[in-house]
Amino acid sequence: MSKKNKSEDKKIEFALGRENYILLVIGFVIIIFGFLLMIGGKAESPDVFNEKIFSFRRITLAPIIVLLGFIFEIYAIMKKPKETEEN
Repeated sequence: MSKKNKSEDKKIEFALGRENYILLVIGFVIIIFGFLLMIGGKAESPDVFNEKIFSFRRITLAPIIVLLGFIFEIYAIMKKPKETEEN
């Protein structure tokens, strides 16, 4: 085999597989969704206290969703890509 054939057979390979990148995007969307759940609760006037900032959605649910998104991201990175053999 000549050097020319070896260089033609070489393909650019990414560190992760296509499935991993799709899972990374899904995890990123989960994290963004968690941060969107934290938005809101602003008082109309700075002199008035608004109880909405301490709602279950902002204090409990949103941080859990963000944490699950980060865990999903770790899984997406660590998942072993399927190896396909092309002839």
